[in-house]
Amino acid sequence: MNYSAQMGNTLGTAYGTDLSGRTALVTGAASGIGAACAVALADAGAHVIVADLDASGAERVAAEIGGEPLAIDLAELDALAALTVDVDVLVNNAGIQTVSPIIDFDPATFRRMIDIMVTAPFLLIRAALPAMYERGWGRIVNISSVHGIRASAYKSAYVTAKHALEGLSKVTALEGAPHGVTSNCVNPGYVRTPLVEKQIADQALAHGIPESEVIEKVMLSEAAIKRLLEPAEVADLALWLCGASSTSVTGSSYVMDGGWSAR
Repeated sequence: MNYSAQMGNTLGTAYGTDLSGRTALVTGAASGIGAACAVALADAGAHVIVADLDASGAERVAAEIGGEPLAIDLAELDALAALTVDVDVLVNNAGIQTVSPIIDFDPATFRRMIDIMVTAPFLLIRAALPAMYERGWGRIVNISSVHGIRASAYKSAYVTAKHALEGLSKVTALEGAPHGVTSNCVNPGYVRTPLVEKQIADQALAHGIPESEVIEKVMLSEAAIKRLLEPAEVADLALWLCGASSTSVTGSSYVMDGGWSAR
């Protein structure tokens, strides 16, 4: 799939955002929301480091946008702790999902999900802040979820991780403000991504319904707008958070959930 052709033309200049001369790092950028964010940032002029466990996917997206691939395992925390990150924009997007009742939830899987979606973003933020502070400018965008502010059954690790990411983002906003660094969360509902598609079978099993009914009866049951978001829509908001008109926006969570959290 050519992500640049699919998503790039609608992004980049949507808010007049100019990131020429800036460098951005996007995790989980080989597909879905991460790839859309990489395209958006590149279209706005940034040199984008496309980071993903999927090395070939990262190479493909990087080639399409003139970026730089980075094969990285966010579960390797010791390696992350030693990493030097000299970027202007950091998008913490990578995530994994497991759908299971708490009584059956594998503890090792729970820890791994927290490592990838909380500890890894902390380590990347920790690594990126010194260079951002030195330049007096930085943008951190954490791709959270409606599950950062709401809970769903059978998603104990994911909901826990996203709630923790919200707190990390706010603390980063307070510490970064005197240095020209902003930190915000983007909180989408269900997005048409491989992560969501892989949930359908597990959701059907957990809820005791056919797979064909999962999107309507589970994923969109609480939303007022009955459709999945597209990755480009999430990237559009992430891009705005990196632009000139969002300079005073920090410590915030931008919900795009079709009205789910309005209930």
